[in-house]
Amino acid sequence: MKEQIILGVDPGTSVTGFGLIKVEGKHISLIELGVIKTGKTDDHPLKLKKIFEGVLGIIEIHHPDAMAIEAPFFGKNIQSMLKLGRAQGVAMAAAMYRNIPLCEYSPKKIKQSITGNGNASKEQVSSMLQALLKFDGHPDYLDATDGLAAAVCHYLQNDLSDLQKNKTKKPAKKHTGWASYLTENPDKILKK
Repeated sequence: MKEQIILGVDPGTSVTGFGLIKVEGKHISLIELGVIKTGKTDDHPLKLKKIFEGVLGIIEIHHPDAMAIEAPFFGKNIQSMLKLGRAQGVAMAAAMYRNIPLCEYSPKKIKQSITGNGNASKEQVSSMLQALLKFDGHPDYLDATDGLAAAVCHYLQNDLSDLQKNKTKKPAKKHTGWASYLTENPDKILKK
């Protein structure tokens, strides 16, 4: 089986975390993890531009075969949710711009895949990834390990679906372009 590179992204308006893993058969290894910082500015469009350029830069360096992204969670602050959704959108746009297949996972699904507990803390997820991928030290931002967790979740979900061969599991949402995304998500289209 040829090797695959999976990029995981945890979108955020100030800090977007990312992690890259290499898959060779049933073995996974860490390539890189880090963050894209947008800086201290109130210029939201400028932050979105930095996220797009940052994710696109990672794609151009590592040429991932797939991207897994954490879906926004539903909170009470609508303005925060809108900004987070925009951050996710520009990260997705970078993947689609380079025709990278894209999968979206809920935060609970990612935590469940990594720790076995959908309500695990960011620290628990980080510790489990450190043990699984055998890297030293803790990253400065837990957003980095959250991005890495999305990549590992994608690997585990696809690996498990190949092994189980039954239809009881709901497959992850996969999008290969804007048309596919909008076909699967007609509620995302604004209507006048």
